Amino acid sequence: MSTYKSIKGESIVGRTSDFTSPSTEGQVFYNTTDNAFKTLISTEAFSSGANLSTPRQSMSGTGPQTANFVAGGIDPSARRAETEEYNGTGWSNGGNLNNQRYGLGIFGVQTAGVALAGRNPGNPGLTQHTEEYDGSSWTSVNNFPASIYLMGTAGTQTAGIQFGYRQPPGTSTTSNTYDGTNWTSAPSLNNSTGHNAGSGTQTAALNFGGLKLPGPGTPHAKTEEFDGTSWTTSNDLNTGRYGPMGNSSSGSQTSTLLAGGSTSTSDTVTGATENYDGTSWTNSPASLATPRMNLAGAGTGDSVLAVGGYAGPPAAVYGVTEEYNKSINTITGAAWASGGAIPVGTRTGAGTGTQTAGLMAAGYTNTIIAESYEYDGSSWSATNDLPAVRFNIVGVGTQTASLLTGGIAPPSNTLYAETYTYDGSTFSDTGHDLPGARSAGGMFGTQTAAVYASGSSSVGPANAVTDSYEYDGEGWTAGNSMSTARNNAAGFGTQTAGAISNGYSPGSSSYLSGTEEYDGTNWTSGGNMVVASSGARASGSSQTDAIIFSGRSSANNGEQRTFGYDGTAWSTRPSLANNHYQQAQAGTSSTSTWIAGGGPKGSGTPDNVTNTEEFTPETSALGFSTITTS
Repeated sequence: MSTYKSIKGESIVGRTSDFTSPSTEGQVFYNTTDNAFKTLISTEAFSSGANLSTPRQSMSGTGPQTANFVAGGIDPSARRAETEEYNGTGWSNGGNLNNQRYGLGIFGVQTAGVALAGRNPGNPGLTQHTEEYDGSSWTSVNNFPASIYLMGTAGTQTAGIQFGYRQPPGTSTTSNTYDGTNWTSAPSLNNSTGHNAGSGTQTAALNFGGLKLPGPGTPHAKTEEFDGTSWTTSNDLNTGRYGPMGNSSSGSQTSTLLAGGSTSTSDTVTGATENYDGTSWTNSPASLATPRMNLAGAGTGDSVLAVGGYAGPPAAVYGVTEEYNKSINTITGAAWASGGAIPVGTRTGAGTGTQTAGLMAAGYTNTIIAESYEYDGSSWSATNDLPAVRFNIVGVGTQTASLLTGGIAPPSNTLYAETYTYDGSTFSDTGHDLPGARSAGGMFGTQTAAVYASGSSSVGPANAVTDSYEYDGEGWTAGNSMSTARNNAAGFGTQTAGAISNGYSPGSSSYLSGTEEYDGTNWTSGGNMVVASSGARASGSSQTDAIIFSGRSSANNGEQRTFGYDGTAWSTRPSLANNHYQQAQAGTSSTSTWIAGGGPKGSGTPDNVTNTEEFTPETSALGFSTITTS
């Protein structure tokens, strides 16, 4: 009789806790605390990623999961030219295509890509354009031999391949290769197809799925492999579909993931996923959380990105990003989650502290208030009031050591310079006023080492300033001026490594996207934010670890979008559940913060909300399975 030891060469061990090393995958052990046999196994699953800045469908993408890009596409109102780059955490803006189009083909990597053909706004609109991408801008090169769209692609910038396509009224078997300069006719597919997907290299490409037209256009399950010389039919997909996600140049002929697509010509979308191992397709237990077609993909067979797409009538275009991982780790995507409701819906108050020990003070409801509340991570409780009513007041610090300053109050919306501290129980006037009365400034630092910068010096038009002031616990001193005057900006970081971003310029009536970084003496230009906005809030421990969220932009009175900053560039993060503008916020890092209150900016009484939301970063943990017997 075989035993576990005779098979595995070791005995089942007893432990008071689970293993912590990935090297123990497959080893059976007995957890004496849980009273259960367990083993560490790999799992397949999708987790949420940060949304695209520009939601769309029928774009294309390529590259590994942590360094890829997508370009082109279409939304309900227009063809798109935008390129967005993904760093494994969020999306940032790249250079626009020279030609707007959707249904284009893309292959290569983030710093050396190729985009070909597609459909533009013209009539009939099919193009032959070929463009190369260097990681920042697109350059037009030799045209593709025909005007086509909705094709399969694979390969690199200097060794790429296109196969199948749509050219109304039909589809095609045609294939062409690219050497970095010229297009050359290549052997044809065995089956006519369009709306198909592909992966691999120029000499080891994989074609799968699609439609055959003209005719009824039934989605098919055909799979073909290319060896550099000819196409060979392989085993079919388990479910025929068109418009699925392929891996372009990142998947391989022996490890490819297919996800989504439509299983009928009435755009019946699916979230089903299949894996290809070089011989056959296997249904995956993982499924897209948002079933859709015409989505872009990138990554290897075990680590893939599925982004954007279309969910059928009505014309839903998604900016959704989902990450697929086949791993022994269980990954939970970063997300905002609901917290305890604040007792009074308010905006333009100050927020300080942490996600489990926060402070919210003053602000505006239907009147200016002095009320303050403490947060314990689940609920709010009233604490002592600020000594005076204020709105457009800002603060920094912890729940037991906060600093608040500036703001507006009656009569006649007077600006104030008073500075207050909070010790966890009581507010005190420090007697150290700002050198000038201010409101709606940006602030960062701690109770004894803070910076207040930008803001308004008066109520009315053209009132934004470039002033900055430092606080050392004993008083304020003037610092160097910023480059751009703004109010309603967001601040993050420390007194010697902080930043101010976004805001509003009343003089030009413009929302701003610029970031200025402070080193304790001088202000220098940082990366531009993805979306220009004002009234947003930020949280970060330094210039290289921050998120900014909510606010008002030219497109939205109350923003849900969140963006992260790495010291060089901004990229997207998971969105809030609610629209917010000028809400309170607290947090000293990009990984743990909260927001509360706020309201969409509009005429009349503001629609202040009582929502609190808490941000939790992506987590990863070893995935154990409990072994049962029957």
